[in-house]
Amino acid sequence: MTRTHAEWKAAAAALEFDGRPVIGGVRVSSRTGKTIEKRNPATGEVISQIHDCDTADVDDAVAAARAAYEAGGWSQAGAGFRRERLLEFARLIEEHADEFALYDTLDMGKPIRESSTIDAPGSAALYRFYAEAIEKQEDLIPVTPPGSTALVTREPLGVIGVIVAWNYPLEIATWKVAPALAAGNAVVVKPPVEASHSALLLADLAVEAGIPAGILNVVPGRGSVVGKALALHQDIDMLAFTGSTEVAKQLQQYAGQSNMKRLALEAGGKSSNLVFADCEDLALAAEKAAFGSFYNQGEVCSANSRIFVERPVYEEFLKLYAKAAQAYLPGDPLDPECGSGSLVSEAHADSVWATIENARRDGTIVAGGNRPEINGSRAFIEPTIVTDVPADHEVHTREIFGPVAVVAPFDTEEEAIAAANETPYGLAASLWTGSFSRAHRVSARLVAGTVSVNTVDALGFTTPFGGFKQSGFGRDLSVHALENYTDYKTTWMQWG
Repeated sequence: MTRTHAEWKAAAAALEFDGRPVIGGVRVSSRTGKTIEKRNPATGEVISQIHDCDTADVDDAVAAARAAYEAGGWSQAGAGFRRERLLEFARLIEEHADEFALYDTLDMGKPIRESSTIDAPGSAALYRFYAEAIEKQEDLIPVTPPGSTALVTREPLGVIGVIVAWNYPLEIATWKVAPALAAGNAVVVKPPVEASHSALLLADLAVEAGIPAGILNVVPGRGSVVGKALALHQDIDMLAFTGSTEVAKQLQQYAGQSNMKRLALEAGGKSSNLVFADCEDLALAAEKAAFGSFYNQGEVCSANSRIFVERPVYEEFLKLYAKAAQAYLPGDPLDPECGSGSLVSEAHADSVWATIENARRDGTIVAGGNRPEINGSRAFIEPTIVTDVPADHEVHTREIFGPVAVVAPFDTEEEAIAAANETPYGLAASLWTGSFSRAHRVSARLVAGTVSVNTVDALGFTTPFGGFKQSGFGRDLSVHALENYTDYKTTWMQWG
């Protein structure tokens, strides 16, 4: 049943918050005894106290995970057992979908419409996807000399550390945790300090689903402390991360300084969207461009925030794009009719606003460019479209992580490809064309982990997601994500 604005506000008022870590299957207090005040960015109200964990809490969680892994109740259980437990886990996530949705909306400001109809049910569905994938994996018996047999099996790595970004707190945690658990590992999650509650609820429900205590642990706290401790820990076998390129580079150093732990890093992005004059539906291209740049308040690593339009249709596209952006005007995130919510904090909004002011000085604001106050909060920014700035301007080069996009014309296909690839990132790209040959030709030359043709930012459970260049390495989603959390083991048996 779809809830009204008033009903969501009532549900939010009744929601209970617990900021304690989950270690060994139970809620415990942090060893520091300190907490971090958590505010709802859309109102400024204090909603919770997140326990400010430190290295000792990480040690406790890793020890619990190692003990649970070595006990074999999960790592050595049959595929059928893990399948059934993950299916039950998915059912419980669906049962608590509204609770998950409220946590993410109140923590980081995203619209309840999206967190309740996309993020929470989508996360449950992904656990179900990996549950069903477990029994469909195959080992190998390669050709060997007569008198011998070799078995090549995929084995879990052990204890996995997971560091989650704040823009999709539940979904990004799921992208890592679901395949890691399906493969038989134990996991320690460091949720974002800005949005920890959904990951903590996940750990509670894992035990309820029959997943052995200690297999999924969640340790909230600051990235500079908890994240660093996970990355340097000698008993973490692999680390999965989503976040900035700067932090990803630091994690690589920590991995080398410690135990050479494996890494899967989904880092920053500055994705392009190329619109050619032979696009068959320019209005649809503009509508999708607005989605690609302003959905989730623009707080999307693969946001298509650099839009290049072939000159003959440039002016028409710009008008259609500015009109489409109106669907993403901000409002109260608990209102199911709002176009966008708040940014994750007023401090982050300040950073995005400074970029808009620079663009106003150096170029032209053709839509948006305003910062309304809603519910007493200044964390809201209108979707903003910038033109007439040089190619080296920060709106072209820097990952802003807010509702800001830049549009520029091009004259040739070569020019468009060069502009799209003129970035240190390589996470995603989109292109619009009515030419099948151009679609193949251009997509082959775009340096991006995903190229969407005649749509924007396409992804699905069955296709891998990740980047090239400084957008990182390793892949989320699809059965290929299982490769992050397993490795090949050869057992050679000699008979003669």
